[in-house]
Amino acid sequence: MLSQHIQQHSTKLIFSGEYTKAMNKDWHSGHFCCWQCDESLTGQRYVLRDEHPYCIKCYESVFANGCEECHKIIGIDSKDLSYKDKHWHEACFLCNKCRVSLVDKQFGSKVDKIYCGNCYDAQFASRCDGCGEIFRAGTKKMEYKTRQWHEKCFCCVVCKNAIGTKSFIPREQEIYCAGCYEDKFATRCVKCNKIITSGGVTYKNEPWHRDCFTCSHCNQSLAGQRFTSRDEKPYCADCFGELFAKRCTACTKPITGIGGTRFISFEDRHWHNDCFICAGCKTSLVGRGFITDAEDIICPECAKQKLS
Repeated sequence: MLSQHIQQHSTKLIFSGEYTKAMNKDWHSGHFCCWQCDESLTGQRYVLRDEHPYCIKCYESVFANGCEECHKIIGIDSKDLSYKDKHWHEACFLCNKCRVSLVDKQFGSKVDKIYCGNCYDAQFASRCDGCGEIFRAGTKKMEYKTRQWHEKCFCCVVCKNAIGTKSFIPREQEIYCAGCYEDKFATRCVKCNKIITSGGVTYKNEPWHRDCFTCSHCNQSLAGQRFTSRDEKPYCADCFGELFAKRCTACTKPITGIGGTRFISFEDRHWHNDCFICAGCKTSLVGRGFITDAEDIICPECAKQKLS
């Protein structure tokens, strides 16, 4: 514990040969003492601390740092090297592994121990996921999730251009710039082969631009419209009916079947449900018996009247 001192300034005359000059003041030889132990400092080396003089022994005991390596006091005649609140004699500032001096050299620390650059790299430095080489102290490192690269190694796997701070897309352990990713993986329209950025249509598990998904006959857009297909090609309802559908014997219009349209077939003739009516009384014959009369179909009642 530091002792407290009350020093009184003497007003007595100081005769020649009886005084000491220190700290820009004149002192009686017996009054210029160590602030800690009160031993006379006249003719002795001393150190000022907070404007108080200390003998060398007291100063080193109270204020000097201990060496992290040898655990001895770092005296005022020794160079005190410090790093992260730790101190070393100049001769003790050594690599923990190979014992080479670290004075004026690059070094690293791990678990409160210091290492030269080579030993630190060999034991602790992480490695680049691109080239496999270690990251030297001070090297810029690019990181993504659990992976890391040298700046020059963080590049697109296709064009090899450095990514830097630009946008990139990771895929199956590889890194792609936005342009190369689109060229290689982006969804493309099966018709025009251009990239679909938004608003596409899927037909038979294949992607189309909305503007490209058109009727194979009239080129009208089919997006959001009723359509059907023939030989793997899409057609709007009107074109499909005109080109491929059966025609109603009664009204001669196409029977497309689109939208759940129901129809009747008999021998080689076909009718819309609404068109399948008696030629005589015009009543529906759907679900009823009927009789053919040349090109006509008639209900049993009209057939009886015709025979009577």
